[in-house]
Amino acid sequence: MIVAPDRTPLSRDFFDRPVLEVAPDLLGRTLVRHTQDGPLEVRLTEVEAYAGEIDPGSHAYRGRTDRNASMFGPPGHAYVYFTYGMWHCLNLVCGPEGHASGVLLRAGEVVLGAEAARKRRLSARNDMELAKGPARLATALDVDRLLNGTDVCGAPGDPLSVLAGTPTPSDLVRTGPRTGVAGEGGVHPWRFWIDGDPTVSPYRAHVPRKRST
Repeated sequence: MIVAPDRTPLSRDFFDRPVLEVAPDLLGRTLVRHTQDGPLEVRLTEVEAYAGEIDPGSHAYRGRTDRNASMFGPPGHAYVYFTYGMWHCLNLVCGPEGHASGVLLRAGEVVLGAEAARKRRLSARNDMELAKGPARLATALDVDRLLNGTDVCGAPGDPLSVLAGTPTPSDLVRTGPRTGVAGEGGVHPWRFWIDGDPTVSPYRAHVPRKRST
């Protein structure tokens, strides 16, 4: 018997927990994005945890700035950043207010609104690639810095929300090093994904960028 995903919105208390509890618990949940083209929904399949001031891989490692201010809370809000001068990435803030922890949404399966997502992701070879990677996920859902700080625990129809979905059984959750994180931060096994899911992005170790001469 197939059970339909739970449409109950996740509460603030869900996000007000340690990041290493929230991150794997987001797998299988449903991310909802309301756009002018209608709603899009993504079943989350891959995430990464970032532990703020104690985590060399985090944007908040050296303290609060205008760019990362939303990471410091309250929990249950979006942190959106722009990277490489090209792409946006979407994170969900968690943990107690004042501690800059968050979960990067790395990949998922578009379960509603695939037609609209395809228009934004013209290079995707199939629907499994629409949100396969953090920049692709943000692009497919039309996420940019205008959504930075958005409350994901608000009312139905708000720009972003997260539904209970279908939590992933613990025996299907895998963990390993975060993708592309350098130095000390690269050794933490804080990337979590659903074993065998075709939408999970490939792991890539950090490669130092070559300086132009």
